[in-house]
Amino acid sequence: MKARRAGTPLSSAAPAHRFALAYLPPLVAGIVLTPVFVLGGLMARLPGCWLLLYGAAAATGGAFSVRIVPILGLCFMALGVVAFAVPAAWGHWFMAAGFGGLHIGFGLVIARKYGG
Repeated sequence: MKARRAGTPLSSAAPAHRFALAYLPPLVAGIVLTPVFVLGGLMARLPGCWLLLYGAAAATGGAFSVRIVPILGLCFMALGVVAFAVPAAWGHWFMAAGFGGLHIGFGLVIARKYGG
C-alpha cells in the first residue's frame, strides 16, 4: 500500500538491485568471517563482528530508504565496536541489545513517523 501511494511499483527491479548491491557485500563478509572466527578460536568475538557487519549492511542498504535506516546501521556499527572492547562474555547482551533493542526501538519510530 505504501509503495502504491508513493507511485513506486514493487515489481521494478532497479530499486531491489540497488538495495542488493549495497546490502549484500557486508552480509557476505559476515558469512566468510564467521568460520574464520570459529576456526581461529574467536567464537566469543562473533557478536562484535556480526553487529558491525549487519550495521554496515543496514547503513549502506538503508541509503535507499528513509534517513533513519542508515542511522540504525550506524548504531549497530557502534554497538559492534563496543562489543569488541568489552569482555567477550558480554557478547550475548550486545546481541540482544542490537537485534532486539535497536530493531524494536527504531521499528517503533519508523512505524510512527513513516507509516511502517
